[in-house]
Amino acid sequence: MDDFLTLENQLCFAVYEAGSQFNKLYSKALDSFGITYPQYLVLLALWEKDGLSVKELGEKLNLGTGTLTPMIKRMEASGWVKRERSTVDERKVCIFVQRKALEEKEAIVQKIATELKLCNIEYEEYELLMKQLTVLRGKLNQYNSSY
Repeated sequence: MDDFLTLENQLCFAVYEAGSQFNKLYSKALDSFGITYPQYLVLLALWEKDGLSVKELGEKLNLGTGTLTPMIKRMEASGWVKRERSTVDERKVCIFVQRKALEEKEAIVQKIATELKLCNIEYEEYELLMKQLTVLRGKLNQYNSSY
C-alpha cells in the first residue's frame, strides 16, 4: 500500500508528466510557425470542420470562452483565423481558417510527424496508446458526469 502512495506510482502524475512532455515537443515543433500548442489544437479542430462557433470549439477542445476568446483574437491578429458573427443569430460567433492556415497546414503536419518520429514512437505503439487513453478518458468522463 505504501508503494501506491509514491508519486512515481500515480497514474495521474504519469499522465500529467506525459502531457508536459508533449507540450514541450509540440511547442518546439510549432515555434517556427509562430503558434502555440493550444493554437495548434484550434487549427486541428477547424481543419476538421471549418466554421465552428466559439461554443462548439470550446466544447470540442474542452476550453472555456475565457481561455478561447483571447487565443482566437491573437490567432486572428496573426492571420490564422477569422471571426464572423452569424447573420442568423447575432449571439453566435463562428471561426474560420484563413489562407495562411491552409497554406501552412502541410508544413505544420510534416513538422509534427517528424518530431514524433524522432521520439521513436512506433505506429503500433501509437495506436495502442490511443486506444488505451480513449478507454481511460471514457471512464473518467462517465465518472465525472455522474455528479
